Parts: sequence; structure tokens; C-alpha cells
Amino acid sequence: MKSLGLMGRVAMSFCVSTVLPIFLFFLSTHGITSMGQNIFVLALAGIFLVAWIYNGIVKPIDSLKNAARRIESGDLNFTLEAESHDEFAELTQAFEKMRMKLKQNQEEKARDEEENRELVSNIAHDLKTPITAIRGYAEGILDGVAATEEKKRKYLQTIYHKAVEMNRLIDELNYYAKIETNKIPYHFVHLPALEYFQDYGMEMAIDLDAIGFQFTTDYYLEDTVEVIADPVQLRKVLNNIVSNAVKYMDKAEPKIHFSLLDAGDFVEVVIEDNGKGIEKKDLPYIFERFYRSDTARSTETGGSGIGLSIVKKIIEDSGGRIWADSEIGVGTGIHFVLRKHFMEG
Repeated sequence: MKSLGLMGRVAMSFCVSTVLPIFLFFLSTHGITSMGQNIFVLALAGIFLVAWIYNGIVKPIDSLKNAARRIESGDLNFTLEAESHDEFAELTQAFEKMRMKLKQNQEEKARDEEENRELVSNIAHDLKTPITAIRGYAEGILDGVAATEEKKRKYLQTIYHKAVEMNRLIDELNYYAKIETNKIPYHFVHLPALEYFQDYGMEMAIDLDAIGFQFTTDYYLEDTVEVIADPVQLRKVLNNIVSNAVKYMDKAEPKIHFSLLDAGDFVEVVIEDNGKGIEKKDLPYIFERFYRSDTARSTETGGSGIGLSIVKKIIEDSGGRIWADSEIGVGTGIHFVLRKHFMEG
């Protein structure tokens, strides 16, 4: 009888213990034979049996059938509630968990589709700019607008740089596809941290000096320290962070500072700039896929919005973590840590 629920069991007990004896007494005092009383009891029992079957079996099954039809039609915006504490209640709860999981998957799929549409839109927009420039400068050369050799060289340099920009966007998209399918080719090694980052710092000093940036470094790390990292993927991380610092620089005297710190079981890398900074409302989201602040969208800097999400993925896959601090008008600092490798024994 437990399918009737608590109230049903109370009502049943009340009827059996109180109402039924009163009715039988009433019947006997009015000359109703024992056979008539038996018929009445059987009829009453039949009514209760039908009610029990309906409430305890038919109604839950109908509820599950209706839920299955709604799920089949793609409607997941409802809630299944168990009305008892028996096996049907367990089945209803299992159905409700399945519905919630399907709804979650449906929402995630819709979100991913929206993000992919945004990615395609961003890439299409960002490719259009260099393509338009390449076409314009190529037409200038063909039409004789670039009359001197010096002007032709400048036009060709511009075409080259725009082609490089397009290639970067396509590489970024290709890399994102690898992230989505977990096919980033990692080759983790025990990397001599100081040597690796000093070499990178010297390369950056030359590249940044060529575009008018002041680049400074601080290395607070023993030369025996090793980190667990993929040197190729780590370079992608560093290049992406430095590229962002250059892209969003708004100062007449641009500066980038590179620091290497000992952080216990980790090595911390800090890349700071004196650029425009990031709004507080944007800071928690800069490592999310496709996220670009309103400021970034309104400039001609371009970008698909997946660069820093790639950086975050690589660092986390390496066993580290990444974060940022920033102040508008002062600059931005990107921090990440990598695990140290400790010699056994």
C-alpha cells in the first residue's frame, strides 16, 4: 500500500479502523444480512484497490509516458516530481535526472554553436581587413600608382605584413580546432627554466627594440631549476601574451617587463606592460573562449577572441595556472606558474 503515499496510508488506516466498523454496525442494526455485509466489504475493498492501482501504478506510468513523449519531441522545459516513496518514485527521479542532463547538454550545445558562429564571424571580419588592404596595394602596383621603386617596396612590405596577419589568424583557428578535439601535440620535457626564459628574453629584446618598445627583465631563479613543460607550446604562450601587449599598447613610450620568480613548487612567469589596461568587469573573462572586451571590438586590432583561451589551455594542461591583474591607464600583468621537476632521492 505504500504507493498511496503518507496521506493515502493514513486515510486507509482511518477507514479500516474507524469507518468500516461503524458501517458494519449500521448495516447489522438495520437488518442487513451477513452476506450483504460481505458484499459491501468486497465492494469497498474493490474501490480501494482500484484507487491504489490508479494512484500507485497507472498515474505514475502515465506521467512517465507523457514525459517520454515531451523529451522525444525536444521539449525539456518541465519538471518531474515523485509523489510517493516506492520503486516508481525512484524511476521518476531517474527520469528527472536524465531530463536535467539532456537539458544541460542541449544548453551547452546551443552555447557552443553560438560561440562557433561568433568565431566564424570574428575570423571573417578580421580576414576582410587584410584582404582588402592586399587588394588595394596590389591594384596600386598594377595601376602604376607606386611609380618609384621605394613606393613599390613599401606597398610590397604592406602586402607581406597583411599576409602574415592572415596566416596568424588561420593558424589560430586551426589550433583552436585541435584544442576542441584534444589533439594538441604535447611533448613534455624537464626544461632548464632559467636558460629557456633567458634565451627567449634575448630574442624578445631584439624584436621589441625594432618596433620601439623598451624591454626589461628580472630573473630571480637558480640555474639548476627545471620545469615540466613543452618548449614549443610554451613559446606559443609567451608569444601570444607579448603579442597582446604590443597590440593593445597606447603609450608613446611602450614598455614590457619580463620576470621569472621562484614560487616554491612552481616557477612563476610575469609579463607586464604599461598599456591601456583592462576594465575590472572584463578581467575575470579574458581567458574565456571568444571573449573580447568592448574596447577590443571597437579598435582595428582584430583578433578572434581565442588567443588567451589557448594560452590558458596550454598552461593548465602543463599542470599550472594563469591569471591577470590590470589597471586602466597603468597596464596589465599576466602571471602563470609551471610545475618544477624535482630529482628523485
